[in-house]
Order: sequence, then structure tokens, then C-alpha cells
Amino acid sequence: TAPTAKEDLCRTARAFEAIFVRQMLSAARKASFGESLFASQGQDTFRQMQDERFAEIAAERGVFGIAAMLERHLAAQPGATPGGED
Repeated sequence: TAPTAKEDLCRTARAFEAIFVRQMLSAARKASFGESLFASQGQDTFRQMQDERFAEIAAERGVFGIAAMLERHLAAQPGATPGGED
């Protein structure tokens, strides 16, 4: 069965929150003042993967509330649910 417009909106809002959190974490890592003597490309890759997973989990659980706020805002827009689906 095809997802409803509300389900699509929810999934999209969560995906946006995950992207936003990943960008925040990436910017925070770049702003780090102290570089470790033992830093390596492998360690950077692991941290990036760790940040991506954290962002996905945070978005799924609504930790920051960005998805919920975005979903409420977009659902209130005229024509947000085509065909009157809820």
C-alpha cells in the first residue's frame, strides 16, 4: 500500500532533521580547536559514521523536535494533504 500524505510528511520531516543534525555535528567537528597527535583518516571516517548514526537516531526519536515542528508547520499549509488524507 502507498503511504499516506501524512506518513510521507512525517518521513520527510525526520529525514530533514537527520540532515540538519549531521550538518551541525560536522560543523562542530571542524571547529575543534585541538587536533590529536594520533588523528587519522580512519578515525575521521569512523567519527563521520558515528555522527551520521547519531543523527538518524536523534531524528527517529525526535530528540531536537525539529521534525515535529516542521511537520506541524507544513501540515497547516493549504493543500498540505492532497485528497483530504490525514
